[in-house]
Amino acid sequence: MQIQQLPFSKKALLVGAFSITACQVSAAGFQLNAQSATGLGRAFAGDAVIADNASVMSRNAAGMALFDKTAMSFGLNVLKTDISVSDATYSVASASSNYDDAGGTSYAPNFYLIVPLNEKVAVGIDLYTNFGTRTDFDDSFEADEYGGLTDIKSLNLGLVASYRIDQQWSVGGGLDIIYGTGELERSLSENVSSVLTSGASTSVLALDADVSGTAVGFNLGAVFELDENNRFGLSYHYSPQLEATGEVSKINSSYALETESNDTLYLNLPDMAEFSGYHRIKNTQYAVHYSVQWIGWSSFDTLESETYGTISEYEWKDAFHFSLGGTYYLNDTWTLRTGYMYDQSAQDEVTSISVPDSDRHWFSAGFTYLLSEKSNIDFGFTYLLGRDVAVYEETDGVSTITGTTHADAILAAVQYSHEF
Repeated sequence: MQIQQLPFSKKALLVGAFSITACQVSAAGFQLNAQSATGLGRAFAGDAVIADNASVMSRNAAGMALFDKTAMSFGLNVLKTDISVSDATYSVASASSNYDDAGGTSYAPNFYLIVPLNEKVAVGIDLYTNFGTRTDFDDSFEADEYGGLTDIKSLNLGLVASYRIDQQWSVGGGLDIIYGTGELERSLSENVSSVLTSGASTSVLALDADVSGTAVGFNLGAVFELDENNRFGLSYHYSPQLEATGEVSKINSSYALETESNDTLYLNLPDMAEFSGYHRIKNTQYAVHYSVQWIGWSSFDTLESETYGTISEYEWKDAFHFSLGGTYYLNDTWTLRTGYMYDQSAQDEVTSISVPDSDRHWFSAGFTYLLSEKSNIDFGFTYLLGRDVAVYEETDGVSTITGTTHADAILAAVQYSHEF
């Protein structure tokens, strides 16, 4: 049997879920930290409680209680990734399978609106993303079944409210409606075609999927204000299982193309919990702040298809990130900030060429410029440094690949905020 080179493309809600998709390197797994320019400029240290603009609602709904006026923020985060594969050995090709740059550029807009109804209650709406990915291996990459183009975006629509219990305690919560789209392109190269022709006993191979779906989660939060200079925040985001329905095509063990026009793929997104603190040093222009975030990646163990069963196994582990930042209130016009984050990898024993996940370091800086009494503009910048990861991947009965992946990234963001 002769299998010609086949294009593979999909539009999906799976935010990096297939074994052949790639991972966003801005955070562990396919988490995307791109909620605001202010957060980016301090490595998101203290973001669940600082509340210097409306974007706090994305990390902790209770933070809305710190506003006594209607507040709006919107902005754009830009992410440029640099992903490489070195020392690669591909079992069905003699040529090198090294690759210099599988990264790409992604854009993540955001919008936040907080409306205090009275001294106790505030409501709000937000649009942002928690998950996303983009990587690109062109035709020069020999191991086509492990590479290709992945460009996936997700959108979180939040409907939230807060309630001030007293001068010290506030609580909040709301619904998260998650939607996403993406594009994935893959091909079966001549290298793989020759192996299949020789009669290898391969299992089912994913070739094409065109699926979409929407899921609903929720979030809860609390803020404790010790005094005007010291406060703490705690939040929890429940992430649902995504059920993405659409057309899925595969090559089966007899090398025949099968298409299911109404298949459903199941993907478990991770829950997240965060603790933050903020401390303005009395009678100075300085503040320190910090965050610890837990991400429940152990729920992401397999990707399941209603028709074909288990497509991929991941066996990821829960991970943390730890961030520490500082703010310098230079004068009435300028605020300067900086931060550092240590972000743990979600991968455990199972690794992947196209999922360059590793422990990573964030080095961040940013500023706020006051345009008027009611409006300001923010800028944030982060250099993200990953680590080398030795990987091994196989497609049963078809091929194997080993190598070392490395992923770095540059993130920049701009944001405008206004109070009414």
